[in-house]
Amino acid sequence: MDIARPSNARQKRIRKALYAVTGLVLVGLITLGLSRLKPAARSVDGATVWRHTVKPGPVLRQVRGLGTLVPEDIRWIPSTTQGRVVRIILRPGTSVRANDVILELTNPQLEQEMHDVELKVKASEATQASLRVQLLNDQLQQRASSATIEAEYNKAKTTFEMKEALAKDQLVSALELKQAKVDSEQLAIRADIARQQLASAEESMRAKLAVQQSDLDQVRAVLLLKQRQYDELKVRAGFSGMLQLVQVEVGQQVGPGANLVRVANPGRLKAELKIAETQAKDILIGPVESIDTRVGVVDVRVIRIDQSVQIRTRNVVY
Repeated sequence: MDIARPSNARQKRIRKALYAVTGLVLVGLITLGLSRLKPAARSVDGATVWRHTVKPGPVLRQVRGLGTLVPEDIRWIPSTTQGRVVRIILRPGTSVRANDVILELTNPQLEQEMHDVELKVKASEATQASLRVQLLNDQLQQRASSATIEAEYNKAKTTFEMKEALAKDQLVSALELKQAKVDSEQLAIRADIARQQLASAEESMRAKLAVQQSDLDQVRAVLLLKQRQYDELKVRAGFSGMLQLVQVEVGQQVGPGANLVRVANPGRLKAELKIAETQAKDILIGPVESIDTRVGVVDVRVIRIDQSVQIRTRNVVY
């Protein structure tokens, strides 16, 4: 016969609920535990790691940029007068010395002016020589006249002294003695005036010669200027270095102040580097830096950082 079993559905539901609650609690505990764990260290292959003891030392900062070496001493040689280029003797890239002629100019008007001034100098020198001779003759005549008056005065003075001595013995009348005294005094005055005239004539001679000398010096100064301008038609380097640029061609007409050639001293160079603005902040003025020129490393010192807003870079000059 069939025996009816008691129903256990309620117990099954309770058991399932307990299992569910227990599972949720375990999941929560596991999640909480995992959230409190620290990140695990990364692992790498030991063969690829270089092991060494950490020590304090300098930190090397490297920046990259394009640059050029430019001379520190650069001189433009300008034209001092108007002229036309007739010959170019040296070309760029040639080593030059101070007196080396680089090119030649011609100026016919300047040559004519220089010859005219030379003639004026010669005429002024001849005028000065003629004036000197004339003034010397006048001075000699004045001296002769003064000497004659001085001799007459001495003669009159001696006559007066003689008659004064004879008058004591009453050998000469008082009238003759008085006349001799008047003649002596008159000639003394004339002799004094002659001496003053001679001194004045000498002063006048020196003044006239000084005026003529001033005119001669002025003309000579103009001649020196013209000669210097004529000599500068041969354009010279001015100092030893390297000829970098000749800015004119044969037959070209140039005016005063126009730049003709450029000479630089290759013995003193500086590096101008263009560094990106994002890296230029790592460069400071003053400290010693090193530049790798791909052919060697040189120690340099930063002397200037030029900020440029238009191209947003900095030109660093070493």
